[in-house]
Amino acid sequence: MRIESGLKLGFKDVMIRPKRSTLKSRSQVSLERTYKFLHSSYEWAGIPIMAANMDTVGTFDMAKALASKNLFTAIHKHYSLDQWNDFMASIPQHYIPHIAVSTGTGENDNEKLRTIFGVYPQLKFICIDVANGYSQHFVDFVKNARTQFPDKVIIAGNVVTGEMVEELILSGADIVKVGIGPGSVCTTRVKTGVGYPQLSAIIECADAAHGLGGHIISDGGCTTPGDVAKAFGAGADFVMLGGMLSGHDESGGELIERNGQKYKQFYGMSSATAMEKHVGGVADYRASEGKTVEIPLKGPVSATVQDILGGIRSTCTYVGASRLKELTKRTTFIRVSEQENRVYS
Repeated sequence: MRIESGLKLGFKDVMIRPKRSTLKSRSQVSLERTYKFLHSSYEWAGIPIMAANMDTVGTFDMAKALASKNLFTAIHKHYSLDQWNDFMASIPQHYIPHIAVSTGTGENDNEKLRTIFGVYPQLKFICIDVANGYSQHFVDFVKNARTQFPDKVIIAGNVVTGEMVEELILSGADIVKVGIGPGSVCTTRVKTGVGYPQLSAIIECADAAHGLGGHIISDGGCTTPGDVAKAFGAGADFVMLGGMLSGHDESGGELIERNGQKYKQFYGMSSATAMEKHVGGVADYRASEGKTVEIPLKGPVSATVQDILGGIRSTCTYVGASRLKELTKRTTFIRVSEQENRVYS
């Protein structure tokens, strides 16, 4: 046993210090990024915000809505091949770069992945997702995926420390997903005692990934547009959102009506709700590590996207960054004990 005494921070612990700016308007800020990847020859361009691969968020409808605005969706792994066929028949070709096919690490997952890419080789991204990215089995699956799909961009996660980011990148991942426990419907930290404050995880993992030519996704913990800006400021290449994109018309989850108010169900993918839906219940050797909540229906996701992108553009004007790429270079975090005046909250 050992104790690390170094300071570890989450989004709520900091704010971004303003700096002199020559920008006259938020409209001068470009949020598009262009990325080349370590193992794949593919070059991607777009706004690097992603819908999480949860069946209440990463839906086909969400993918259409976000791709139309140049954002990205990691589509959840529970769609059938027939559903993929219907989806692929319904979208224009320029939407293709803005979706990832998600998978677990079982043999059936691998077979399904091979089938989907066999039918649709134009798809570019694989998202290999497990709750615990520290197992050797996961690393071996990433290596095998790189061998099977040498031309694809591989996303792999989740981890929160630099040495594991390096191992995954060296094993074939182009992008590593960072985050254990920060999500709004994740209970891993209270069930297991395991986790890492998200801002510090981003800083450490971005440093490790960029040193090898890889990239990272900040996955979880954002509750406001300001948190998304902080994640980019800390060095994240992409930011993945779950709760902020839940509860919309395009989101998954059961639609519930109570006393004239409509709600959308939202739950973690390790929750009892998700396991009962997809694997017949919680196995007797494990516990649920997710919440199930009801979100008041928010309407079309386009309004939320505009709010998020407007907030990030405003962040950039406060620090003098004309492009999202410049934000991390212009970011100085200050530690705080409060974020906002909540007298009328």
